[in-house]
Formats: sequence, C-alpha cells, structure tokens
Amino acid sequence: MKVKPRIINSQTVASSRLFEVEQLDLEFSNGATVAYERLCSRSHGAVLVVPMLDADTVLLIREYAAGVHRYELALPKGRVEAGEEMHSAANRELMEEIGYGAHKLRTLNRLTLAPGYFSHITDIILAEELYPQRMQGDEPEPIDIVPWSLSRLDELLQREDCTEARSIAALYMARDLLRQE
Repeated sequence: MKVKPRIINSQTVASSRLFEVEQLDLEFSNGATVAYERLCSRSHGAVLVVPMLDADTVLLIREYAAGVHRYELALPKGRVEAGEEMHSAANRELMEEIGYGAHKLRTLNRLTLAPGYFSHITDIILAEELYPQRMQGDEPEPIDIVPWSLSRLDELLQREDCTEARSIAALYMARDLLRQE
C-alpha cells in the first residue's frame, strides 16, 4: 500500500466567501517534492437528496446552474449548516426546494468532486415516505419540480439539461437499491 506524502507546508493563497485555495508542499516517499493547490470548502459538508414520491417516482428540480450558465435538471442539494445533523440538513433542503419532508431518510454513499484538487464531500441521502411541508429557502427564484420515473433513467440521461454527475450517480444508486428491496 502506498504511503501518503508528507505535508511539508500548507498555506492559503486565495479565498472567497465559499472557498479557500490552499497550497500544499508535499514530499513523496521516493523523495520527490511537489507543490499542489487545492480548493478547500468552507462549509460543514453537503447533502444531495433522492426524494422518492413513490416506489418509482423521483422528484427532480430544475434550477439555474451558474457554472454552466443554464438551467439543469438535478436532485435537491445544499450545505449542512454548523451544528446540523446530515439527515436534518437533507430534510430541510427537501422542504425548501420541493415542499416535502421525509419520514424515512437513509444514507446511500458519500461522493467527492474532482478529489485531485477539491476537498468537497457530498452525502447522498435517499428520502422516502414524503409528506407535504414547505420551508422558505434561499433560492433567488422558484424552483421547478419535475417528477421522473426511475424506470426511464436512461431517457433522462439523454437530455442536454441533465448532466450533474452527483445526481446521475445518486439516481443509479437509489434505483439499484430499490430494485433489490
């Protein structure tokens, strides 16, 4: 098994309200030294929720995605607030984004985004036994809710407005788990 490189030095080289850019000076076990930069999230984590209206119907959202400057179909997601438990954060995001809460929440997995340079980790939560409950969120405009059948997942992935990799992976995880049950 590989030995992790030794951190010789780390320092923040830039920051914004959401991220810090950290430079890591590393020494590998073979003596090679390298300077890496990574984005460090300033949040307490994030959740991405797979809200199941019934055994086959997931509720997607369509919202503006600034990174690609278009509207995307994806799953509800958001930050975990300081002191907030992951499942509580998932339920809050559901209430804010789709107007439902969930009686049953299960963690499916944890996913990273570009782990070579980004420290962000997202917990994937399956939400079942939904009930109507709305909370005010921080979205700048109303979010469209799009029911979609998991049995039509391949069709969803052919759309140009469904490209968010965490959502795609989470949908497959949920579909496969629910098929086994």
